[in-house]
Amino acid sequence: MKDVITGRAYVLGDSVDTDQIIPAAHLVYSMSDPEERRMYGRYALSAVPTAEAGLPHGNIPFVRDDEYASDYQIVVAGSNFGCGSSREHAPFALQVAGVEAVIASSYARIFYRNAVDGGFLVSFESVERLVDVVETGDELEIDVRAGTVTAERLDQTFLLRPLGEVAAIIEAGGIFEYARQAGMIEKQ
Repeated sequence: MKDVITGRAYVLGDSVDTDQIIPAAHLVYSMSDPEERRMYGRYALSAVPTAEAGLPHGNIPFVRDDEYASDYQIVVAGSNFGCGSSREHAPFALQVAGVEAVIASSYARIFYRNAVDGGFLVSFESVERLVDVVETGDELEIDVRAGTVTAERLDQTFLLRPLGEVAAIIEAGGIFEYARQAGMIEKQ
């Protein structure tokens, strides 16, 4: 895990579910085949309806047509991010698209655990509701150790809730690598 994560923000509203993060129609691709896995990046957040997801400036695509990666490295969301069905494909799709971190007011437990356990991306909880002040395209800098995010346009720094015990799992690259490093399972 990096000490500092920087990138452009993609702002979403409340209750963005896993079907919006990666539509079920696109779960046909292999997560391990390099040619197929990139399709998860192409279709990440392709089903987020503008009005329901609260995109601030209209219909801004997360991934441009015929691309496989997003121009946005940090997703900023409201409450209950990742609700819906339990699929590790959701945080995986965001990772493949180039997202390094999500900052949400709160998470659906299954999305949060899949993101952490799979080592896909760092999931931060904001102390205050950032979707009300941060805009899509804003440059953000997350200081992981300090637990802060700075929005360049606003010239303002906001607190993030501590990662706590999951920091070690994220640092290791996922739950299985953490278990190997801790001697809980045999190293391969």
